[in-house]
Amino acid sequence: QVQLVESGGGLVQPGGSLRLSCAASGSIFRIATMGWYRQAPGKQRELVATIINAVSTNYADSVKGRFTISRDNAKNTAYLQMNDLKPEDTAVYYCNAALWHSDRLRRGEYWGQGTQVTVSS
Repeated sequence: QVQLVESGGGLVQPGGSLRLSCAASGSIFRIATMGWYRQAPGKQRELVATIINAVSTNYADSVKGRFTISRDNAKNTAYLQMNDLKPEDTAVYYCNAALWHSDRLRRGEYWGQGTQVTVSS
């Protein structure tokens, strides 16, 4: 019923920047929470950042001060601005959304397909 599509990943040098986008579409009434997660080779998937109702945010300690999560409610889209990227930021980044469906009765949680971010010289 709902799809999340990520974009904006790629290869950058240490100290560079990228902006990831996550566009949600389908039978959506309201998105309660959107978040970004990442998984590096050989490691567990970890929370990077979340945003609730485009107001409250939460960040992993490893990205505080460097990453910024934001949301455009009109477009049902979340962004992750990543600055001062480090090699340890290399991972597949996944978008997640918890939302109310258009019938205003059912709640669901969805994941995107992931986008690769590689930080290397």
